[in-house]
Amino acid sequence: METLAMGAAVAASGVAARATAQSAQTSRVAAASAFVGRSVRVSRSGAGFAAASQRARVVRIVAEASKTEQLSKTAQLPEDDGKSDVQRPATQGSDRKMNIKDVPVEEFKGKTVFVRADLNVPLNKGTITDDTRIRASLPTIEFLTKAGAKVVLASHLGRPKNGPEEKFSLKPVAGRLTELLGKNVELAPDCIGEEVKSKIAALKEGDVLLLENVRFYKEEEKNDIEFSKKLSENIDIFVNDAFGTAHRAHASTAGIADYVSSRLAGLLLEKELEYLAGVVKKPTKPFVAIVGGSKISSKITVIESLMNVCDKVILGGGMIFTFFKADGKSVGSSLVEDDKIELAKNLVKMAKEKGVELILPVDVLAADKFAPDANVKKCSASEIPDGWMGLDIGPDAIKQFEAALKDAKTVLWNGPMGVFEFDEFAKGTYAVAEAMAKLTKEGAITVVGGGDSVAAVEKAKLADQMSHVSTGGGASLELLEGKVLPGVAALDDVRIHA
Repeated sequence: METLAMGAAVAASGVAARATAQSAQTSRVAAASAFVGRSVRVSRSGAGFAAASQRARVVRIVAEASKTEQLSKTAQLPEDDGKSDVQRPATQGSDRKMNIKDVPVEEFKGKTVFVRADLNVPLNKGTITDDTRIRASLPTIEFLTKAGAKVVLASHLGRPKNGPEEKFSLKPVAGRLTELLGKNVELAPDCIGEEVKSKIAALKEGDVLLLENVRFYKEEEKNDIEFSKKLSENIDIFVNDAFGTAHRAHASTAGIADYVSSRLAGLLLEKELEYLAGVVKKPTKPFVAIVGGSKISSKITVIESLMNVCDKVILGGGMIFTFFKADGKSVGSSLVEDDKIELAKNLVKMAKEKGVELILPVDVLAADKFAPDANVKKCSASEIPDGWMGLDIGPDAIKQFEAALKDAKTVLWNGPMGVFEFDEFAKGTYAVAEAMAKLTKEGAITVVGGGDSVAAVEKAKLADQMSHVSTGGGASLELLEGKVLPGVAALDDVRIHA
């Protein structure tokens, strides 16, 4: 969790290595924008899928990134071997991805649709403890079943290490989907193979089949070509509705797209892109970003990116103490990344150069130990005593942040203000959530950008009072950083390019 006193290093992503492990036989170059991919025409009166050509072999994606676009390490794919028979240039970041509502509804009738959903729900002894992700997937599933599609659902659950494990089976998810959809959702015994192919072939219009955990195969996370082909067998249309894994170049999120004729965004993924990407690209001003969390190193790229579009950036969480120390202030025993002191100074300088108001809390709540029953005292931001650690923003900082948010028309929040898991140090985080809920009622756009801030607004029972609460953690951060998401880049674009 992103608590103030957590000092564990943020693990470096190893996805790039997984993505580049492919054979040189058929390879791809990832497109370099969150909105790039295949160009097709949207036609509500004509044949919506006619513009999408059948591909017997993998399509080569030619990246034509602008200088300002960044390519995520998680999207790096092997170099193209030049043997692919189709090229498609990357479109610019202004393009919108084609979603299931862009297609005439009759086009789905009788079609077999592979829906990659995020059904990775928490379990306790086989019982689902939070079905939020399942419920979030329902609009797309219901839209497709009502349209007469044969829906094949796929997801991962947990982190299985050595093939199938009962504790990571999607069986409980199938049961919950059956309850929520009001129709039987059968769990296939596997996600590939002859028995699975037979069950897919037996589907009737409006039926839903849930495949077993795709991560029971190591080939899933390696984005293995042959595994991708097996997932695509007997599939007409690929729909990605799993924003939470869209930053992973896996077989079920990206690889499968090379072997189907149409690749569309689901309703949840579309909403995520609309809010998160829309907020960064075309925010209604004044635009205020609130960035929290324990370490500056995990949010540096987000902060830099937001400074290009924000009027104000409010900082909270453990990262503030690195800024305080960089400014010569006493931080006591608070979490500090000493190797990021210069980075903090550079961010302050960057904000001044860009005319962005960078706001740090004027006071904090400090504790004599990292525990829920610790002694607590209010301290000035410049005078935290030795032996005391800051675990939340203080009451004056709450008023300071509320004032900074008062005239905002767009607010993006990522990361808690303190150790909200401890009630004594949850006040700052909850105050931010309450201020955003108030702004929503006043007509502002309020977006909670994934991670622990989502858990915080849910704990505060204010999630339904935000314009949008993202379901993505790492995906949200990478999108906000301006990086390509492989699961998005693989989808069809709306605009035609000559």
